[in-house]
Amino acid sequence: MSSVYDIPVTTIKGETKDLSEFKGQVMLIVNTASKCGFTPQFKGLESLYDEYKDKGLIVLGFPCNQFLSQDPGSDADISEFCELNYGVTFPMFSKVEVNGPDTHPLYNLLKSSAKGLLGSEKIKWNFTKFLVNAEGEILKRYAPNTEPKDIAKDIKGLLA
Repeated sequence: MSSVYDIPVTTIKGETKDLSEFKGQVMLIVNTASKCGFTPQFKGLESLYDEYKDKGLIVLGFPCNQFLSQDPGSDADISEFCELNYGVTFPMFSKVEVNGPDTHPLYNLLKSSAKGLLGSEKIKWNFTKFLVNAEGEILKRYAPNTEPKDIAKDIKGLLA
């Protein structure tokens, strides 16, 4: 798969889609977790989405349970948690693996296109973020501790 648009994904409600639905939009793709020290970033991600969704931004959340089992619930549990605790309205997807032999194809592409520190492809923790431009080009990886508000400048530049 050479393009993010070619990759099928499953929504948190169990529907199969592909990311071509978001062609022409800037995407911020994040591996999330409900029981992580970075979980409050859901609020910042929702703020970014609220502020820029009408200008062409889409935030896409992919729960992952690979880091200290910090997202052990079902998709329904995760969806309810995100809505009730953080008012998440951006699209959330079914739980994925971001490392190892069962890595979701989207994360294989993201990791190989935007490497981490010292050229590493491995996702180090929850809330690693990837910025994809409106043409589907994977531009940048952000560390888990990068606050969503600190990505706003890069997003604004792409939406201009």
